[in-house]
Amino acid sequence: MAAELSTSINIREPRWDQGTFVWPRQHFSPSQTLANILLSNEQLETAHRIIQDYRQGVVAPGLTEDELWRAKYIFDSAFHPDTGEKMLVIGRMSAQVPMNMTITGCMMTFYRTTPAVLFWQWINQSFNAIVNYTNRSGDAPITVNQLGTAYVSATTGAVVTALGLNALAKHVSPLLGRFVPFAAVAAANCINIPLMRQRELKYGIPVMDENDLRLGESSKAAQQAISQVVISRILMASPGMAIPPFLMNSLEKKAFLKRFPWMSAPIQVSLVGFCLVFATPLCCALFPQKSSMALTRLEPELQEKIRANHPGVERVYFNKGL
Repeated sequence: MAAELSTSINIREPRWDQGTFVWPRQHFSPSQTLANILLSNEQLETAHRIIQDYRQGVVAPGLTEDELWRAKYIFDSAFHPDTGEKMLVIGRMSAQVPMNMTITGCMMTFYRTTPAVLFWQWINQSFNAIVNYTNRSGDAPITVNQLGTAYVSATTGAVVTALGLNALAKHVSPLLGRFVPFAAVAAANCINIPLMRQRELKYGIPVMDENDLRLGESSKAAQQAISQVVISRILMASPGMAIPPFLMNSLEKKAFLKRFPWMSAPIQVSLVGFCLVFATPLCCALFPQKSSMALTRLEPELQEKIRANHPGVERVYFNKGL
């Protein structure tokens, strides 16, 4: 009879050391696999129960360590790390590849007319708003008014940027014109993410010690978290929006696409999807999910509070979001 699984495995931390780039990739890839969005509610709830029970010292009969970590990956893919809420399906990182390849591919195919730019930038920013809200850091609620203001501001900023760049692109080569959607997406990420997470910048996000003891809320930590997410999102979009334009510019000169022009969209979507399969986990792994910063970089009043109540703490940790 197999021995019962030990309750000493620390599943609050990733299975692999996040101090190097290789191991974060092994952590993010299983959580973001496309198969996770196809799991039923029953499978998600089973994983949730296994993880919650294990955290309380209860081990399901016959549970193996690999099964425990598999449940952990499912749990991480579907439940918010701070609030514990089940996340919206299209907002989960496991949905990034199919959603982004479709939206990005269409943005890069239908970029020549103003109505097409308006429509696809609106779709893209609506999707980004859902992703940014779903993967926010912290457990404080966001009001409908705050959410609506952030959504309208971010979408307007992205559309104006795209239309402005499109107007400029009329005076450059067709190849450079193909990069307008990427420039608009990069600019929009710099607008959308901070706006959707503005409450974190104003009130701060929870910071903990190395044992997950909550020490307070810090807007300085929120600034670092959001900056890291903006960088990783822009880099995530880069391969799928930078490589296909060169390929499509060449392919559209060939006889095949001249004969079957309707194939341009599916080919471009497929190219973007191929790039995203690799770029998504790699770019999420650039910065650890559980990020950290030196105590001396926090707000002075929070530093004093932590030093008074928790002497010896020199570094704080926080969930940066995705």
